[in-house]
Amino acid sequence: MGTTQLETVPEPKYWHLKTVIGEALDSDFAVGEILPNERELAARFGVARATLRQALEQLELEGRLQRRRGVGTTVAPPRVGVDVSTTQHSWPGVAEETWQSVDSATAVAPASVTRLLDIEPDEQVHVVRRLRVTHGQPVAAELLYVPSGSVPELTAIDTPSGPARARSVLRELQRLALDGQDRAVELGSARADDAKELDRLPGAPVLVVTTRYLSEGRTAAVSVATYRADTCRLTFGDSGDLVMAS
Repeated sequence: MGTTQLETVPEPKYWHLKTVIGEALDSDFAVGEILPNERELAARFGVARATLRQALEQLELEGRLQRRRGVGTTVAPPRVGVDVSTTQHSWPGVAEETWQSVDSATAVAPASVTRLLDIEPDEQVHVVRRLRVTHGQPVAAELLYVPSGSVPELTAIDTPSGPARARSVLRELQRLALDGQDRAVELGSARADDAKELDRLPGAPVLVVTTRYLSEGRTAAVSVATYRADTCRLTFGDSGDLVMAS
C-alpha cells in the first residue's frame, strides 16, 4: 500500500490566507473592531471570496474572529478560561453562581440522551434550561435532563413553570447521593435556540460538554452544555475522568 508524503502536499490557499489575515489582525485591527466587508477584504488580499470565506471561518473557529447578528465580523477578545472540571463532584445548582436557571418543562429527550439515561425512548423527562454567565456575558447554554425516577417527590411540589420550577427540579435532584460524574467534550454546531441565547449565528462552531451524573449505580441526570467556541477556553483542572469525543 502506498503512503502519502505530506511534505509534497501543497498548502491550501485559504490556509496561507488565514495566516496573512491573522498577522493583519495583530497589526492593523483592535479588539472589537469591525472588519471590512468580504468584497473589500477579497480585493485587499487579492483572492476569491470563496477562498476568503474559508479563511475567515477557520479564524472564527480558532477564536480570532466573531460573527455577530446585525454587526458583522469583529476581532475577538482573548478567550475566557472556563472551568469545567469534575473535581468538586457536586450536583448542578449547588453553589454555582455562574449558572442561571431559565426554564423547566417535561419532554422526550433526544435519542443520545435516552441511551445514557437507560430509559424508554418515549419516556418524558424534566428538562431544565440554564445559562452560564462569565463577566456578564453568556458563554454556555445547558439542557439538563432528569428522569422522573430521580426526583420522585417533585410531583408534590406546586411550582409554576419557569426559573422557579427549574430550581425545584435541581433541589429535588440534590437529595440523591452523588457517586460521581463523567464528562465528554466534542466540537459541534450551534442549534437555533442555543445560538439565539449565546448571541451566535446558527451553525457557528461550539464546544458541547456532555456530563453524566451517577447515583446508586445508575445515571441520575445528563447535562448537555453548549459553550461558545470563539470566546471559551475550557479548563479541566486535574480531573481524570474526561473523555475527548471523536
